[in-house]
Amino acid sequence: MKLYNLKDHNEQVSFAQAVKQGLGKQQGLFFPLELPEFESTDIDAMLEMDFVTRSSKILSAFIGDEIPADHLNERVKAAFAFPAPVKNVTDDIACLELFHGPTLAFKDFGGRFMAQMLSYVSGSNEQITILTATSGDTGAAVAHAFYGMENVRVVILYPQGKISPLQEKLFCTLGGNIETIAIDGDFDACQALVKQAFDDEELKKTIGLNSANSINISRLLAQICYYFEAVAQLPQEKRNQLVISVPSGNFGDLTAGLLAKSLGLPVKRFIAATNANDTVPRFLQNGQWIPNTTVATLSNAMDVSQPNNWPRVEELFRRKTWQLKELGFGAVSDETTRETMREVAELGYISEPHAAIAYRLLRDQLQDGEFGLFLGTAHPAKFKESVDEILGQSLPLPEALAARAELPLLSANLPADFAQLRGFLLKGH
Repeated sequence: MKLYNLKDHNEQVSFAQAVKQGLGKQQGLFFPLELPEFESTDIDAMLEMDFVTRSSKILSAFIGDEIPADHLNERVKAAFAFPAPVKNVTDDIACLELFHGPTLAFKDFGGRFMAQMLSYVSGSNEQITILTATSGDTGAAVAHAFYGMENVRVVILYPQGKISPLQEKLFCTLGGNIETIAIDGDFDACQALVKQAFDDEELKKTIGLNSANSINISRLLAQICYYFEAVAQLPQEKRNQLVISVPSGNFGDLTAGLLAKSLGLPVKRFIAATNANDTVPRFLQNGQWIPNTTVATLSNAMDVSQPNNWPRVEELFRRKTWQLKELGFGAVSDETTRETMREVAELGYISEPHAAIAYRLLRDQLQDGEFGLFLGTAHPAKFKESVDEILGQSLPLPEALAARAELPLLSANLPADFAQLRGFLLKGH
């Protein structure tokens, strides 16, 4: 598999190199040189396969012969060891539940697959430092996926006080090879620090720097697989008029969905659903890219004003000669999010703020004869405080959360200052 840097098309790397490197020169994202496509008869046959077999076939189409099929299948089986069920909410809307993994969020798919790929492509004596920023769920998924792995040090930055207490407990209580830093700033400040670290060639070389954000191509490819899994669970008549609404922060999930469509998955259209951090909806409306200052919302994992994956979305539309105006979009306020969570609860389904935003825009934009699917990206209990308060009930904690709820936090605290982060990274080396 060859990938090219979106900021410098002359920089081309193998899949293994892209997984290890994370970002290209000038912080450019890697993007597949070839965009594989399946025939519709292949798609029909694939939708009959089990999740792991089908996912291996999808990933092979991108990775090619860099990883032998049997080895890839083993790694996929280890990574995707939990289901992604579709649950009906109304007659014409269902939720793809992506929170049945160990950290109860969709990031488990990408995080675990990336860990499998990195251990496969790295030499056993190669020291790696995974540096990543999280607005909530990435941190836990990455931490648990790499926890206890030899020669891998994980350093996770997150905005202090801006993720839910239970999200924080999930990954800031592990210790061992997992180091967490609460940064005095928002997610964009954390992201900026990560990018500065990747621009520092000496630091990169000294500590073997890698990123596990959705900018890493292995995470992105993993996410394509559950879109196919969703469609496989739908009856034939619902597959032909499918609209998928994606809660969007860094836009990795939407990118993966669009890549699934590019492969031939029958999706009529996508909706990019955001909260008040609405850089993309405003851009799609007026053609101007003007990020505002990030604001804190109920749907904190989507509190991103400068989504990293957007250049990949634009590149895919350009390569496929699709029209951006065909992409649905919308932004939902906290007040409407609360109202929607209560509405969905009355339908007999408990949701959390991120999925509620995707549901709301889907409900508002779905046309007669269409079937809608929205992504449930995290278990409602990860946002227990807000869900309990909004719905006036007490959610029971799943075992994965209950086991960590009382453990002490092990995080360091730092200002949003690169010199101090650099010192921290070198000190631990």
